[in-house]
Amino acid sequence: MSQITTETATEIESTGTERRRRSGGRGGERTRKPAGGDRYRRLVNRLARTEVLDAEALEHIHDASLTVLEEVGMDIMLPEARARMKAAGADVKEGSDRVRFDRGLILDMIASVPSQFTLHARNPERNLAIGGNNLVFAQIASAPFVADREGGRRAGNQEDYRKLVKLAQCYDIVHCTGGYPVEPVDIHASIRHLDCLADLVLLTDKVFHCYSLGRQRNLDALEIVRIGRGISAEQLEAEPSLFTVINSSSPLRLDGPMLQGIIEMSSRNQVVIMTPFTLAGAMAPVTVAGALVQQNAEALCGIAFSQMVRRGAPVMYGGFTSNVDMKTGAPAFGTPEYMKAVMAGGQLARRYGIPYRTSNTNAANTLDAQAAYESMMSLWALTQGGGNFVLHAAGWTEGGLTASFEKFILDVDMLQMVAEFLTPLDVSPDALALDAIREVGPGGHYFGTGHTLARYESAFYAPILSDWRNFETWTEAGRPTTYDHANRIFKEKLASYERPPIDPAIEEELSTFVARRKQEGGVPTDF
Repeated sequence: MSQITTETATEIESTGTERRRRSGGRGGERTRKPAGGDRYRRLVNRLARTEVLDAEALEHIHDASLTVLEEVGMDIMLPEARARMKAAGADVKEGSDRVRFDRGLILDMIASVPSQFTLHARNPERNLAIGGNNLVFAQIASAPFVADREGGRRAGNQEDYRKLVKLAQCYDIVHCTGGYPVEPVDIHASIRHLDCLADLVLLTDKVFHCYSLGRQRNLDALEIVRIGRGISAEQLEAEPSLFTVINSSSPLRLDGPMLQGIIEMSSRNQVVIMTPFTLAGAMAPVTVAGALVQQNAEALCGIAFSQMVRRGAPVMYGGFTSNVDMKTGAPAFGTPEYMKAVMAGGQLARRYGIPYRTSNTNAANTLDAQAAYESMMSLWALTQGGGNFVLHAAGWTEGGLTASFEKFILDVDMLQMVAEFLTPLDVSPDALALDAIREVGPGGHYFGTGHTLARYESAFYAPILSDWRNFETWTEAGRPTTYDHANRIFKEKLASYERPPIDPAIEEELSTFVARRKQEGGVPTDF
């Protein structure tokens, strides 16, 4: 098996890692090694990809999805988009939303998608390499609820929104924010995007996302990211710095705001992540293969449209196919079916040479075994399947309805463990330890050797949450659970948060822009 690697050894030093070692025997207390460097910032996945489809099966799905676009077509719910599609050669009938696409047109358009590109952050050290073997983790996005142990499950609000954004800044394994980690419904919808995007500029120095919920929100986000980076509009267009997720309204429909988002973002060379939300048995055929056919058709339609808007605009192929509980209709995640769909989606994305977006998902309602094993199944699938950009990587629970502070910490620990587990094995002469083996010889031990003493603090990954004390010591400490540890750690991390530096002139310009747009009323809403 190949490995996930960092590009250099120094790139796996992190302020977010909490190293611990045992002092003494099995029941010894753990002490933390001081954090250092910039660990986990640039992950490269060198895994040999798992292919759940053989070459013939992959072509069957590819061919079937093109047949869907030719024969059934997609409902395109924006006249401007239909006009652009007609100009590009699609079959558009006057008075109908239905658009059909010749397979040759689709394949010609997707051929111009860049296979790799860079997403630029306010801090250049946080730039993200997308595509190829690169692996990027993004925080949970778009949850309507938030939860922690003390406050329970509650509606999203600005205070919790800001706390979750701060946590994303604290850990290098979380490479970017993925959207609003929780929707702050205590901010009026007309100006919510202004406050939230300004917070993303000020509270983090990482790449961030904008929602495509109407043209003006896109334009405001583009201006905010330009101000945040302190660059011209021309430089922003040359350097993709903002991404949006475009979800098709499965089955086989793209609505107006999503299409408008593709137009506004792609026309300015910003990143579109085209992601059908296809749940087998509900919004897609009940078979995984059928759901993949529909996912692929919808994804290719949106990706092709981005290229009709602007050839060479950066875009990702998003896969989000899972199944539902056929007893209740509730979405299920981290299932064997989800794993197969993730891996097959990776094969399709690689076939087209397009970067692949996937997700770390689970359907658990609390921080329990289900939350961990479903997320680990998801992480297994996306690393084996070659995911490049992983949305909802930290904090997702309850099928995405709730952003959990404790689950965020659990996910950070699992993401770091995945990265450490798949880091290449050092087989240098020093690591082979022949001198130490000669020194100890038969029947000895290595605790006191120079080779061990020089490495004991950093030899192994020390989990953030695992409690390795013996039963007696753990009992004397009050039998703390993983939930207890996660609750304590997220509070400690927030207490130590430091806002990343920003040029005061940029902060003033941002404040002025946001204030002006608020005075103008933000964007129209229905409430």
